[in-house]
Order: sequence, then C-alpha cells, then structure tokens
Amino acid sequence: MSPKKYALMVAVLTSFLTPFVGSSINIALPSIGNEFAANAILLGWIPTAYLLALAVCLVPFGRLADIYGRKRIFTWGIILFTVSSFIATMSVSIDMLLLFRVLQGAGSAMIFGNLFAIIASIFPTSERGKALGITITGAFLGLFLGPVLGGFLTGYFGWRSIFFFNVPLGILAIIAVTRVEGEWAEASGKSFDILGSIILGFSLVTLMYGLSILPETSGIFLILGGLIGLALFYLVEVRIESPVLDVKIFKNRSFTLHNLAAFISYCSAAPIVFILSLYLQYIKGLDPQWAGIVLSVQPVMMTIFSPLAGKASDIIEPRKMAALGMSLNTIGCAIFAFLGEETSMIIIIIGLGFLGLGFANFSSPNTNAIMGTVESRLYGVASTTVTTMRVLGQMSGMGVVLLVLVLVMGSSTINPQIYPEFITSIRIAFLIFALLSFLGVLASLAGGNRDENQS
Repeated sequence: MSPKKYALMVAVLTSFLTPFVGSSINIALPSIGNEFAANAILLGWIPTAYLLALAVCLVPFGRLADIYGRKRIFTWGIILFTVSSFIATMSVSIDMLLLFRVLQGAGSAMIFGNLFAIIASIFPTSERGKALGITITGAFLGLFLGPVLGGFLTGYFGWRSIFFFNVPLGILAIIAVTRVEGEWAEASGKSFDILGSIILGFSLVTLMYGLSILPETSGIFLILGGLIGLALFYLVEVRIESPVLDVKIFKNRSFTLHNLAAFISYCSAAPIVFILSLYLQYIKGLDPQWAGIVLSVQPVMMTIFSPLAGKASDIIEPRKMAALGMSLNTIGCAIFAFLGEETSMIIIIIGLGFLGLGFANFSSPNTNAIMGTVESRLYGVASTTVTTMRVLGQMSGMGVVLLVLVLVMGSSTINPQIYPEFITSIRIAFLIFALLSFLGVLASLAGGNRDENQS
C-alpha cells in the first residue's frame, strides 16, 4: 500500500475516533451516573472537560508541531488518546474518569491540530479536496455510529466498553502512521511562546465556560472576560518574533472569511441532535431507538456525499461548493423554524436530508478553501485555526439554544403543559441558525483563494 493510502487510513481512523467517543458517551451518561452516584452537573463535565482540554491545547500543540515536526506530535497524540482510553476503562471514580477525558482532549488536540496540515502537505492541490472529503467522512461516520454502537456496547458490555473500543483502532492508526513518509517542521529551531499559550488558554477556558452556563449573569461576564483576553492575546502575539499563533494570518481576508463560515456552520450544527432528539421524544412520542433512527438521516447523508463534495471541490472552486452547502443548511434550518406538534415525519426527514447534504457539501470544501488561502509554511496554523473554530462554534451553538430555552421556558422541566413554549423555543433557535447560515453563504462567497489574496 502506498504512503498516501496509509495517510488516508490514519486520517479516517483518527477523525472517526473522537466524534465516536463524543457521541457514544452521551448515551452512556445515565449508566456512568448510576455507577458513581454522580449528579447531572458532574455528568455534564464528562463532555465539557474534553472540549475544554481540546480547545486549550490545540494552538500550543500546533506550534510545537511546527517546531518539532507535525508527524511526531500527531503520532504522540494518537498514543496519548489510545492509552488514556484504555486506562479510562479502569476508572474507579468520576474524578478519575474526568482526568482521562482531559487527557483524551489533549491527545485529540495533538491529532486535529495537525491532521489537515499533514493531508495538505502530502496530497497535491488537485487531489487535496478528495482526500479531505474522505477524511471528514470518518468524522461523520463516528457521529452516525456513536449513538447506535454506543447504545449497543453500553447495553451489553457496560459503558467502559466504549473506551475500550478505541484501543484496537488507535493501535491500528499508530501502526499505519509509521508507514507515512516525510516530516514537516517549518519552525524548527524557533522558541516556544509560553506567555501567549497561557493567555490564550485562560481566555478560551473563560469564554467556553461562560458559554456553557448561559444565561446566568456570571456567564455573560465570563464571556466578556474571555473576549478581552483574546484581544490581549492578539496584541501580545502581533509584537513577538516567534508567536504561538501567527495572528497576522487573519489579515488574509479570504482566510478569515472562510474560518468565519466554519464557525457559523459548526455553531448551527452542534445543537441539532440535542433539539430534535427532545422534540421527537417529547412531542412526537418516539422512543430513544426510533428517535435515533430518524436522526441518523443527517449523518448518513454526510457520510455518503462528503467524499463526493471533496472531490468536486478539486474541480469547482471550493468557496462555491461551501456556499452551496451553507445554502442547503439555510433551507434545512428554515424548515425546522416552522416545526409544530402536527409536523409530519416526512417534513422532518426532508429537513434532516437538507442539513446532511448541506454539511457534506460545506465541510471538506470549506477546509480545502482554508488550506488553499495560505502558503504551505502556514498549513499548521490553518489546521489548528479551523479546528478551534469547530470547538468554539459547537460551544456557542449550545449556548444559544440553552439561552433561548431559559428565556422562553424558564427553569421548567419539559411537560405537556409547556409544550407550546418548548415548540416556540425550537422555532426561535432554528430561525437564528437559518439567519446565521445565510451569513455563512455570504462569507463563503466573499472568501477567495491564495492566488487572489496571498497571505
């Protein structure tokens, strides 16, 4: 097998693992809570701890990869993720499990901070879109199989089996990455910016934690504090010789607009399963299994069409493909902005189909467009930036939904007496995401490529 095929094998395996764990562990939360007698707040930290660690470590590990070699840091990331998954199966307390979720997040940062950069370095421009499409298909497959396989594993073998499932796949990825030729270290010999890493880490933790506790007043102040911290980070980084993140890259208009589109896309994508899962079970009366089957329409569409969209972005301008994807997302969100108690399942499936097709047509072409706006020496920066947009978008999307639910429904639990308010919340949330998706269309079209706007 050629080194390119080994690279694709590693890319698909690693892009599958983390979404799979993230989506499957949510199914196992009740079992974990029963075993460790953990309350809802502690259980909520199981996914949150991972996301925080991922966000904080992305940029620093991306810079370390530029200094010491992308493949080296990427490989150690797979090892850390695999080992922490294995030891997580031995957790004897919720605190121990949270610790290994943090280590999984750090390992994921080492992986995703370099994955797209490695693909862009190995594959020529004419093949890059197809390779990115295949890579992102792994992530969609993880999202699709997570709830289904996670429920099966938890039901028959216990929640620990979800973590153990990662181990053989991680070992296979480690073996395959040793067959990938080449090493890339564009900043070899440069110093590491510790001060910038600390400021960025503190700012992101403050910002993301603030988003997670909206609409509490303290959440608003934390978000403001995080934004001020990011502004301070920019002022520090623009003045030093070897920054942890070359913020001057954001002067590249195309790069910034494509990243804005990525943020909007992930912001509107993250809460969809959360909202519609509640709607299908409370309003439509479906059991969890059937709700999962209905919701699987979206990731199935993503899995089928993402490789085709990636390949198409090698022929058609990636920004136009990404704009098409965001247009389909806008239509899908607009359909759900009219949800009611009597909405037919056919309409719901059609809406999910539009969203699945939209995200498939957006994700890999958008990543292709981002990597195409920068020189090869900045692939590492571009790779960490697009992944950071994904994490911040996911947290922001959930923050928006929780804010809408509290403002409309208050602190009430979902029951038949407040179904009208719950449906109103859903409509408002999807209207917001439809408007954001339309802005994403404009951002994608306004973004150019490296030939038009050199960084």
